[in-house]
Amino acid sequence: MSLTAVPSAPQFEHRTRADRVLGLGSPAPRLSWTVTDASPDFVQTAYEVETTRGGQVSTHRVSSPDQVLVPWPGETLASREAVSVRVRVAAGESWGPWGPVATAEAGLLSPSDWTAAFISPLHIGAMDAPAPVLSRRFTIPRQVASARLYATAHGIYEASLNGRRVDDTVLAPGWTSYDHRLRYHAYDVTHLLQQGENELSALIGNGWYRGWLGYLGKRALYGDRLAMLAQLEVTLVDGTVVVVGTDETWCARESEVIEDDLYNGQTTDLRRLDADLPTSPVEVVDVGVARLVAPEAPPIRPLGTRAAEAIWASPSGRTLVDFGQNAVGWVRLRVRGLAAGQEVRVRHAEVLEDDELGTRPLRAARATDTWVMAGPDEVVLEPSLTIHGFRYAEVTGVPLLRAEDIDMVLVGTDLERTGWFSSSHDLINRLHENVVWSTLTNFVDIPTDCPQRDERLGWTGDIQVFGPTALYLYGTAGLLTTWLSDLAVDQYEDGRVPHVVPDLERGGSNDPAAAAWGDAAVLVPWQIYQATGDVEILRRQLPSMRAWVDHVTHLAGPSRLWDSGFQFGDWLDPTAPPESPGEAKAASELVATAHLVRSARIVARTGEVLGQSDVASQYGTLADEVQAAFVAAYVTPSGRLMSEAQTAYAVAIVWDLLPTPEQRSMAGRRLADLVRTSGFRIATGFVGTPLVCDALAATGHLAVAHRLVLQTQCPSWLYPVTMGATTVWERWDSMLPDGSINPGEMTSFNHYALGAIADWLHRSVAGLAPSEPGWRRVTIKPQPPITLAWAEARHESSYGLVSSRWERSGGQFLLEVTLPAGVTADVWLPGHREPMVVHHGRHSWSVVDTTLPSGSTDFSTSGIRALIDDEATWREVVSAAIDVGVPIRDDIHASSMMAPFLDLPAADVVDVFSLLSHRRFGPEDSSYRDIQELVLGPDRSFR
Repeated sequence: MSLTAVPSAPQFEHRTRADRVLGLGSPAPRLSWTVTDASPDFVQTAYEVETTRGGQVSTHRVSSPDQVLVPWPGETLASREAVSVRVRVAAGESWGPWGPVATAEAGLLSPSDWTAAFISPLHIGAMDAPAPVLSRRFTIPRQVASARLYATAHGIYEASLNGRRVDDTVLAPGWTSYDHRLRYHAYDVTHLLQQGENELSALIGNGWYRGWLGYLGKRALYGDRLAMLAQLEVTLVDGTVVVVGTDETWCARESEVIEDDLYNGQTTDLRRLDADLPTSPVEVVDVGVARLVAPEAPPIRPLGTRAAEAIWASPSGRTLVDFGQNAVGWVRLRVRGLAAGQEVRVRHAEVLEDDELGTRPLRAARATDTWVMAGPDEVVLEPSLTIHGFRYAEVTGVPLLRAEDIDMVLVGTDLERTGWFSSSHDLINRLHENVVWSTLTNFVDIPTDCPQRDERLGWTGDIQVFGPTALYLYGTAGLLTTWLSDLAVDQYEDGRVPHVVPDLERGGSNDPAAAAWGDAAVLVPWQIYQATGDVEILRRQLPSMRAWVDHVTHLAGPSRLWDSGFQFGDWLDPTAPPESPGEAKAASELVATAHLVRSARIVARTGEVLGQSDVASQYGTLADEVQAAFVAAYVTPSGRLMSEAQTAYAVAIVWDLLPTPEQRSMAGRRLADLVRTSGFRIATGFVGTPLVCDALAATGHLAVAHRLVLQTQCPSWLYPVTMGATTVWERWDSMLPDGSINPGEMTSFNHYALGAIADWLHRSVAGLAPSEPGWRRVTIKPQPPITLAWAEARHESSYGLVSSRWERSGGQFLLEVTLPAGVTADVWLPGHREPMVVHHGRHSWSVVDTTLPSGSTDFSTSGIRALIDDEATWREVVSAAIDVGVPIRDDIHASSMMAPFLDLPAADVVDVFSLLSHRRFGPEDSSYRDIQELVLGPDRSFR
C-alpha cells in the first residue's frame, strides 16, 4: 500500500515548543509526534527514530503503534550534548517519508558540571537596599562559534551581555521549593558576544526568595541574602572553550531599582542611571549545586500587550485607565517633558468601586510602581522585578495622559494553547473566555489561587478541582509535573500535604490534613496521566500518593470514617457567610470520607496501571471498606444522604459511592430537586462545583443541569458575566449586584477554581471527552441545551487535533468530527442507542434532531416539579402569585417554598399558594384565573 503519513517534528517530554528545547534535564527524553495526511486505512505498526549527534547518524527501528512519550532510543545524552531527531512511521511493510527535524540540547546533568559558585554582594544589597547588579568583564580572544549561559539565583535575576538582555525571560528562576529544588535556565547567547571585551551582568531582585510572601505578612522566608550563580561557556571557532563563572573576581554595584517586591511593586530612580555609583566586592557563599534542576516547562515571558480602552478622571480627580481585561503583568508607560525628581506612580486593581480604584481586595499588597524622573527626555517606564493582577490602573504624575502612551504588558508562563470551545450562546462563550484568562494568568510558574493580592500561592485544593480544565486548555503538563515534584519534597514525613506548595513554612508547618486539598497529591498525577498518557508521572509520584492515603487512613481509624479534625469542607459554598467561607451546607465529614474513597480507589488503579498488584489489592480493599462505612454512616437504604446539599449528592453520584441502582436513582432525583428548589441557582463550593452538572446528567436530569448552567441570577456561573467579569471570580458574588465589593476579607476577581465547569462544557455541551488516557480513544456525545443552536470544542491532544461540532438546522442534527491518526472515537448520535466506532479523518452525520422537546407540557397530568421545570410558565405563575398577594419575593423564594410539595399535581399549586398566604383564592381573584389558565388552559378549572 502507498503510505503518505508524515509525522511531525518530535516533542521532548512535555516541552511542547520543540524549537526552544535548550537545557533538557533528562538524559533520555521521551519523544512524541503526531501524524498528518494519513490515508483512511493507515494504522501505524512501527516507527524509526533517526538521531544525529556530533555528526554521527543512528537509526532505531521499533515495532509499535505508540507515538506518545515513547522511550528514548540509543545511548543517553551527555551534559551539553546537542541532538537532532526526526521520525518516520510504517503501516505494515510500507514506510512513509521522514518528518521534520527537532533539535534539543541537554543541560548540565551532574553537579560536577558546575565550576561556578554562588556569589553574594558585600556591603550592598541588604533587605531594604536598592537591588544589586553583579557583573564581570572578560575578554574573548577569537571568533565565537557558540555560547551558552547557565544561570540561577536566590531571588530573581535579569541577565545581560554587553548591555543586552540574554532573552525575554522574566522573574527567573521562578518559584520552586528552594531548599530542595532550585531551577536553572540555559540561554543561547552566541549572538550577544563579540571578539574582545565583553561584560556579563545580572540585576538581582527579591522575588519569592526574599520578598513578602503569603498572607501572614512575612518576608525573607528562604533567606535574607541575595545570591547569583552563572556559568558562561563560550566555544571558539578553534574548539577552545572559555568559561566565565561567578566567583570572587566579580563585582557589585547598586542599581536604579531602589525597591522591588512581587506584591508591593517596584520603585525606580532614573537619576541613578547616570550616577557614578561605587562598586563593591562579592563573596562566595556556601550554597551547593546538588539541588539544581532543569526546567520541565516554559519560562515566564511577556506574552503580548493590550492597549488602553479608556482614560478618564475619577470623582476624586485621579487619572484612571481601563485595559478592558483583567490580566497579569505590568504597565508600559511613555512619558516626556517631566522635570528631574518628579514622581510618576501607577497603582493597579482588578475592579472599580464607587468609580474609584477598588484596592481593598488587594489586602496588604500595595501593587504600586513608582519612577523618579531624570529629566524631560522621552523615556519608556516599565518594571521587570514585579508583577500585578489588574484591569485598571491609576496614573499619577503624568498630565494629559494619552491612550497611545500606555499599554498593559501581559506576563505569564509561555504555555501553548491546546483547547477551545464556542457556541451560539454569547454569555456561555464569555464565561469560557473568562476561564481561559484565569488559567493563563494564574499559571505564573506555579498554579496559583490568584495573581493580585498578598497571596498568589500554590493552593492544592484549587488546582486539584481545576486540573482537568487546565490540562485541556493549555499545555500545562510540564508545569504541573514540576509542581508535583515540589509537593513530594514538601510533603511531611507522616504523609500530610501542605495546604500550599511550595510550602511557606519550609517543613515547619502544623497544617492539618484537609480533604480535597491534600488529595491533590493523588488527583493531580492521575489527571496528568489521563490527559497525556504519561505513566511515568504515576510511577514517580506513587510514594507521595500512598503516603497521603496512608495518613488519612490513620486519621480515619478502624471506623474508616474521616469525621474529626480540621476541614476546609466545600469551601466557598455561596450560602456561607462572607467572613466564614468554610461553613458549607455539605457536612465536612461526608466530604472528607468521600475523598478518602476516591483517592484510595485511584491509588489502586495506579497500581493496576503500573503492574503492581500488591498496591492495587491493598488500596482497592481499603476503598471498598471506606465506601461501605460511608454508605452505612451517611446514606439511607432509599438513597437519601444525611447532608441535604448539592455537593453531598454530587460526590456520591459522580464518585460512584452508592452501591445500588435504586439508591443512585433516588440520589439523582433528590439532587435535581435541590437544584429546582434553589431556583436553579448554584449551591456548591470548590468541591461540588466541578461535579454537580455531571451528577445531574448521569442520573437523567440533563435539562436541570442546563438550567443551572444558563442561570444568570446570583449565585450562578453567568452572574459575573452579566456584571462585566473578564475572569472567573473567587466567590460567586465577589461583586454584589449593586456594584460594591463583597464585604468578606478574602475576595478575588481572578480565581480559576469555580471555572472548572468549562470541563463539562467541553465534554457534555460540545460532546468531546477522552475515554482512554492521553486521548487515544475519545467519546463524542453531545448533550445540547435546547437554547443552543450549535457548539464546538477542539483539543490539541498528544496525537493531534481532536474536534467535535454540532448544529441544529431544519429539524436535523448535524455533527462533524475530526480525529488525528492514532485516535479512535465512539460517536453517539441523537436517537441512537449504540455508538459508532470511527478512526482518523473527518466525519460528518445528519440525523433527525431528537434533542428538542416534542411539544409543550400538559400540566393537567403533571406535577409541580414539571411546572417549575418549565421556565417561562413558572415565571408567569410566580408573577401572578405575587400580584395576588402570596408572600413570596421571587422565583427562588417560590421554588424553595415548593420543596415539600413537588410531588403534588400541578393543579394543586393554587392550594399551596393558599396555604402560604393563609387565605383561599377564588375565581374573583384575577391572578387566580391567570394561574389557572397557565396551568390548565383557558377552558378548565382546578376543581
